[in-house]
Amino acid sequence: MKNFIVFLFLVAAFHCQAQNDDKFNFGFESQKDKSSLSDGWFKWGDYNLAIDSLAYSGINAVKITATGSGKFGCIAYPIPAIYSGKTLKLEGYMKIKNVKNGFAGLLLRIDGKEGILAFANMDDQQIEGTKDWQKYSITLNYPQKSETIYVAGILSGKGEAWFDDFNLTIDGENIETLTEAEIEEPKAILDTAFDKGSLLDLSILTAEKTDDLELLGRVWGFLKYHHPGIAKGNYNWDYELFRFLTTYIKAENEADRNKLIIDWIDSLNPLENCTECKETDENALIKPDLNWIQNQDSALKDKLLSVYNNRSQGQHYYIELTPSVGNPDFINENSYENMPYPDDGFRLLSLFRYWNMINYFFPYKHLMDADWNIKLKEYIPVFLDAKNELEYELAALQLISDIQDTHANIWGGGDKIDAWKGSNFPPINLRFIENKLVVADFYNEEHKEIIGLKIGDIITKINGKPIEEIVNEKSKYYPASNSAAKLRNISIDILRSNDDEVKIDFISEGAKEQTKTLKLFPKDSLDYFTWFRKNKDRSYHLLEDNIGYVTLATIKQEDIENIKKDFTNTKGIIIDIRNYPSTFVPFSLGSFFVSSSTPFVKFTVGNIDNPGEFSFSKNLEIPSMGKTYKGKLVVLTNEFSQSQAEYTAMAFRAGDNTTVIGSTTAGADGNVSPLFLPGGLKTMISGIGVYYPNREETQRIGIVPDIEVKPSIEGIKAGRDELLERAIEIISEN
Repeated sequence: MKNFIVFLFLVAAFHCQAQNDDKFNFGFESQKDKSSLSDGWFKWGDYNLAIDSLAYSGINAVKITATGSGKFGCIAYPIPAIYSGKTLKLEGYMKIKNVKNGFAGLLLRIDGKEGILAFANMDDQQIEGTKDWQKYSITLNYPQKSETIYVAGILSGKGEAWFDDFNLTIDGENIETLTEAEIEEPKAILDTAFDKGSLLDLSILTAEKTDDLELLGRVWGFLKYHHPGIAKGNYNWDYELFRFLTTYIKAENEADRNKLIIDWIDSLNPLENCTECKETDENALIKPDLNWIQNQDSALKDKLLSVYNNRSQGQHYYIELTPSVGNPDFINENSYENMPYPDDGFRLLSLFRYWNMINYFFPYKHLMDADWNIKLKEYIPVFLDAKNELEYELAALQLISDIQDTHANIWGGGDKIDAWKGSNFPPINLRFIENKLVVADFYNEEHKEIIGLKIGDIITKINGKPIEEIVNEKSKYYPASNSAAKLRNISIDILRSNDDEVKIDFISEGAKEQTKTLKLFPKDSLDYFTWFRKNKDRSYHLLEDNIGYVTLATIKQEDIENIKKDFTNTKGIIIDIRNYPSTFVPFSLGSFFVSSSTPFVKFTVGNIDNPGEFSFSKNLEIPSMGKTYKGKLVVLTNEFSQSQAEYTAMAFRAGDNTTVIGSTTAGADGNVSPLFLPGGLKTMISGIGVYYPNREETQRIGIVPDIEVKPSIEGIKAGRDELLERAIEIISEN
């Protein structure tokens, strides 16, 4: 017996020594300060955290206990992202007790300089109830810009959860055994030759030189996203363009031009035979367009096809796909914000960069009205002829507008455009109703009685120019997927001016057209809003006749259980998405309206290994939570419903008894990807394709209502909400 006790002591001592020798305290065994959490771990959230003796192994685990007032609790452990690899897998043991109205799970988060790069917390598994110790795991791609990895356990809702024995692997190797990667700075970062300017003069532009520049723009972008040497970061590809242009622009004929391109390609890192390069998926929705290569002479064609057939695979210096989503992340793109008016070379770079980003990684290129192939040549003189900062910004805005994506605009750096639009604003909110520009609201209550206009008045001219003519002139500067979104955005700015007043012609109460001078105001003197007035009212309430009403403008996650409880026995529910949802509810609330797991969406994502290829994902489904709503669901949409609002409408449309009413939405769905252009310009694109399960389009088309209902001018005058009225009628019908 004595020998057995000694044996147990030795085993325990060995176990403690092994725990102490671990590089990371994943088992919670190291705790120098007994009044604090285990060494290296910290708290996220509001719940109570404590070291607990109810361990899976060893002597310690961590316990999270829900509190009445908190939203979640999380125990987290930061690890510097100083290891190389492509995939992270977190494993850990979890025990739960009486978890409800939420979930428990492992959490893995990866941060970079600009915030969260990848995240997973098992919320989609909805782990609830009481369960003994079980092993769980989650996996994430490991972005190359990672700086910190967070290993964690999380509890939301009510109940208790214990966590123990986490384990993190990178590409299957235990992180405890890995050595820190020697991170070598890419050569591209070290090239600073043109930081102060390109030194190029491209002002003399003949038709032949325009053709040469068009070809160069294609070749430059093709090499950027295909050549392995560029993918490795061995070249600052912006600056290599400037170096090559000094010689290329002097080419006297097509033969000389093509030879220069071939020699340029040969000067790059030698190509190695690519054994991993696959043929384009025959089921891909969009396939790479290589027709332009086929149109070159045989020597240049063969050289370009050699690059394509031996193209880069995997990690790329200039592009990656966002983990778990798949929208493009255009990395290592310098915006050159110190050059508000870029010189000739940098303006040409701006065009080349944007055109190729769209050409290879925009999921909706096939839905544009005009062929994207013609836009490169069309815009070369527009960009090179831009004589000042405003003209350059307008050139970029026109190009951005041509992709016909409501997510696309100049979202940063467009200060000259903003000044050009005007610093003074009207005291009225305008909307296009019945194809007329109508006074829809007053920003400030005190203006109602003094400006000489009423809600419902129709503005027909501004400074003597008909509204239709103004809309046609401004249209090219207002990127939008469809006309509803374009008119929505034009109406916001149409009366802006740098003058203090503007002359308008208008029609009021059926009277003849009148003319008046309308005073304008600085924006900060108005209770200004763009699309809809925001309020802080509770997101749900009961209407007459036992009908529930929910607006997503102010909804909170904690509202959802109350909505389900309070509205279970109502005749119907109206969900208003004529706004932007304040929180993400497609699954948490959408599951209330389906009796079985129901597909509602599928996506297309690009392919870094074969730029220009877009393939469909599997259907994504709304899970049923068992207690399905039995009444009617009516969803309200209009041109203000955009992006997440449209995605949410798709989720609700999957319900057992859903009717969508209203008008066409903004037609811009899918996670956005930022793009940066010289001059400090920031824009965005819809980064993934969003489709119904039957592959029906949503981009540009929007969420088409089952029943079209639009506000009328008479309804606006009377202060009626005609969509809400129609929704109540639908629910009240037998």
